[in-house]
Amino acid sequence: MHLPPPEPLLEIKGLKTYFYMKEGIAKAVDNVSLEIYPGETLGIAGESGCGKSVTALSIMRLLQEPPARIVAGEINFSGRGDLTKLTQAEMQKIRGNEISMIFQEPMTSLNPVFRIGRQISETIKVHQDVSAKEALNRTIELLKMVGLSAPEKQIKDYPHQLSGGMRQRVMIAMALSCNPKLMLADEPTTALDVTIQAQILHLMNDLKERIGTSIMLITHDLGVIAKMAQKVCIMYAGVVVETTDVFTIFSNPLHPYTIGLLASLPRPHNAGEGKQRLTTIKGIVPSLLHLPAGCKFSDRCPKAFETCKKWEPPLLPVNGTKNKHLVSCWLHHTPPNA
Repeated sequence: MHLPPPEPLLEIKGLKTYFYMKEGIAKAVDNVSLEIYPGETLGIAGESGCGKSVTALSIMRLLQEPPARIVAGEINFSGRGDLTKLTQAEMQKIRGNEISMIFQEPMTSLNPVFRIGRQISETIKVHQDVSAKEALNRTIELLKMVGLSAPEKQIKDYPHQLSGGMRQRVMIAMALSCNPKLMLADEPTTALDVTIQAQILHLMNDLKERIGTSIMLITHDLGVIAKMAQKVCIMYAGVVVETTDVFTIFSNPLHPYTIGLLASLPRPHNAGEGKQRLTTIKGIVPSLLHLPAGCKFSDRCPKAFETCKKWEPPLLPVNGTKNKHLVSCWLHHTPPNA
């Protein structure tokens, strides 16, 4: 007997989030489609300014309107329908409860004037029908779960009294306080040293296994992607340029931008072979107000040809691949009028 394929927990179709500025329209997210399945970690990678964080904030409906506006697309979540159609009151019931977010810098996300115990327990009380004492007990359990050494004492601390790693653990505890189905982690380890970074990543993986939460992990670090994700989505200038499973992205990258990102990774095994310069991608991510015609990567791409500068390539499966390897590049698709 064949079981039906699982339904995606989150399915984004053709999402467009634009910023309406005095200087023009910045297309921060431009026709992005992706899926996350239950219990899965999707890594979203790319340079700063590629649209990764705006995608997450669009899912949470936390963008300031104006200047931001979701102008097209659907964000379908766990039988709730299209999140873009919900009122703010309806989103408030989902936000923090079924979908939670870990921000890049916990010091700007935690309220500096409230003790951490109060901040976590208030989150629990807002979404769960529990007493103040039950919420506090749950807070202590969560802080134990994320590895704080003395949670009964630390619930009385203010954020500035904790180290960066401890504050990030508090943010994870808060994100997990209502057992969310989906956790959005926006550069959760960027500000931490390597040892603490490894601990936080291990903690996130462990908690995912324990409670079955799906994770959208946003990072510029492909090494973190390799450790954490099952699927990878590479973004550039507001669009998805390549998506596939984590093994394929490292063994058979197809888009020149993905190849450039991987080539720029330091190679520890080369350390004893004398000084070697890191490979870099020439140029910078273009301004979203002044994007090049055709492929958005064409002005930096070493393999660009005339068609790339005229037509924007679609994100399509590559011929002969059975693992849903999608790429947006004319090197792998038939150009128009070819």
